[in-house]
Amino acid sequence: MSAVPAAPDVLAPDVEVIPLPDVAERLGHAVTRVHQLIRDGHLLAVRREGVLGVPSPFLTDTAIVKGLGGTITLLRDNGYGEDEILQWLFTADDTLPGTPIDALRGDRGREVKRRAQAMGGF
Repeated sequence: MSAVPAAPDVLAPDVEVIPLPDVAERLGHAVTRVHQLIRDGHLLAVRREGVLGVPSPFLTDTAIVKGLGGTITLLRDNGYGEDEILQWLFTADDTLPGTPIDALRGDRGREVKRRAQAMGGF
């Protein structure tokens, strides 16, 4: 069993999951640093077809999407599990419009965080 936490893969099959060594290369970090980012809640990882990876929408070309770590923390503080956080981030919301992860990628993080703060746990 890996020391790196992995959420259940509740993502749609068309959501690309990037293996951790490739995430490390993209971010310019050692893979052990990526492990720490996952442990610290700045990223979430899933295991797909036996490979531990990070959903590609969580990353830009060279960084983690701004506001992602704070949003994950807010949702955890509201009692959400990792699978529920992934589902929330990737579920379309007509009032945003799009998904919360799309909104974070589009510099609408304030609205996403406001919604995350307002949500109660399950």
